[in-house]
Amino acid sequence: MATIVSLNISTAKGTVKTPVAQVELRLEHGLVGDAHAGAWHRQVSLLAVEEIDRVRAQGLSLAPGSFAENITVAGLDLAALPVGTRLVSGEVELEITQIGKTCHSRCAIHQLVGDCIMPRQGVFARVIRPGTLRQGDSIHLQAAPGEAP
Repeated sequence: MATIVSLNISTAKGTVKTPVAQVELRLEHGLVGDAHAGAWHRQVSLLAVEEIDRVRAQGLSLAPGSFAENITVAGLDLAALPVGTRLVSGEVELEITQIGKTCHSRCAIHQLVGDCIMPRQGVFARVIRPGTLRQGDSIHLQAAPGEAP
């Protein structure tokens, strides 16, 4: 079972996010209070803690949120999921809309860490069903109609 390790928000784009105990997700908006929220396809960003751990192994001291991800999860290979995959945690449902991204500038994260793994390992999603997420909640793949879970 995959788990939400950290929930992270920031008030400005391109900066490290701050962990919070819980977040509210609004339909077709994203995380309330986060700079990246809005009516677009990248409302929520997700990154696997295992990818952060790979960077930590190089001697860097990093916490969840260091790569500006909203949701840090353990136990899911997010970058391997196809666009359209649904993730469910409690009442919240997200749909993966993009795998990775193009970085157009050396953001604060790249300057701090020396690299940004979000372009290669991060995924982006939109809110299909709103609700509240809490650190420690389980998160799982939702089977598409006619498919096994």
